[in-house]
Amino acid sequence: MAWFMLAFDDLLSKYLGLPVDVWSTLVFGFLIVPAVLGVSFGIHKYYMMALLSVFEWATLQMEQKAKEKNHHLYKHYTSALESIIDDDVTKRFSAQELESWNLLTRSNHNFRYISVKLLALWVVGVLIRYGVLLPFRVTVAVAGIFLFIVLSTMVGFLPSTKLRTYLSDKVHLMGYRLCVRSLTGIITYHNRENKPKNDGICVANHTTPIDGIILANDCCYSLVGQLHGGLLGMIQRAMVKSSPHIWFERAEVKDRHLVAKRLRDHVADENKHPVLIFPEGTCVNNTSVMMFRKGSFEIGCTIYPAAIKYDPRFGDAFWNSSKFGLVRYLLRMMSSWAIVCSVWYLPPMKRKEGEDPVQFANRVKAAIAAQGGLVDLIWDAGLKRAKVKDAFKEEQQQLYSKMLLGDQEDQNHGKHAEAKCPGEDKGN
Repeated sequence: MAWFMLAFDDLLSKYLGLPVDVWSTLVFGFLIVPAVLGVSFGIHKYYMMALLSVFEWATLQMEQKAKEKNHHLYKHYTSALESIIDDDVTKRFSAQELESWNLLTRSNHNFRYISVKLLALWVVGVLIRYGVLLPFRVTVAVAGIFLFIVLSTMVGFLPSTKLRTYLSDKVHLMGYRLCVRSLTGIITYHNRENKPKNDGICVANHTTPIDGIILANDCCYSLVGQLHGGLLGMIQRAMVKSSPHIWFERAEVKDRHLVAKRLRDHVADENKHPVLIFPEGTCVNNTSVMMFRKGSFEIGCTIYPAAIKYDPRFGDAFWNSSKFGLVRYLLRMMSSWAIVCSVWYLPPMKRKEGEDPVQFANRVKAAIAAQGGLVDLIWDAGLKRAKVKDAFKEEQQQLYSKMLLGDQEDQNHGKHAEAKCPGEDKGN
């Protein structure tokens, strides 16, 4: 691994035309060391303000050109047929389309071809994102993974004492911070007095694989998931050596009783970190919260809800796994301007008397949706991979038809009332 890092560092140095010592000083002095120590220089705030100013200028340029040519800048969906097809479920599994332009090519509109100025600005943005930001971010990510695997493995050899727990927490926080820095993650945490404690399960809405990193950047958790192979499996095995995470073999994941038992045993031990679970089971595009699986709510422990809301102006965090593989998705994330989000810790919730697990899950889901400004939907996120049934489409069409007919009936009723009492106003 060490020789790989040296070769990678040398390659990036030649690519950017910087001496190795200068490159190393910039990366370690301004990115890795501050992340390890949990220190920030406060540059992110000015970086965001500068980007928003550029986006605003680009939008004004586009609107001016569109006005001169008497063209519509954005596509507006007014057709009833399109509204029926674009139902409340299937549109949650595609990237959220922005009306304004953030100088990324991830848009259905070719904004960069509107004028020469916008094209030049877009080219400069590409050079900055791929020529400067991406190499720095990849370097931080590789260094962070290497440090985490080595240090976590070393801590795992220590006897089970308070010192080992303390060092393990520090190593995990360091690893997550480096991952966040490698994405230029700008996170605002709210209501930290409600942060999860060791007697329960933290549940949150799910947009991207980095949701866990976003939350674990501020608090240590025990993660739950399937054990993988390759680099990810190496990281998982290093993690579990120093901290009690819950990894399942492929055959064990489908055993609900086994999963529930291990979760109960974990939350019963107050010396272990809270469990972090995403009950939706798949990624949704951060405009809504879909059905929570009831398994996490059958345990009978305290639930600590957390709402995560990403700002799509700086980069789209949603992972459409049916369209992009994990490597390509991470490349898109690292070549975005930044990953900006807010996290709200909600007050802990417990199952009420007479409340079944499904009702409890829906109550928690509603609280997360309300806090994050997301749409609360009852549909199963499994529709992301399964074909939408014709009966479901027909149901959406009928609801839309009833809505239109209802409005028309109200208007007809008003006209009928006016015709029946023509002299009522005159009498006043």
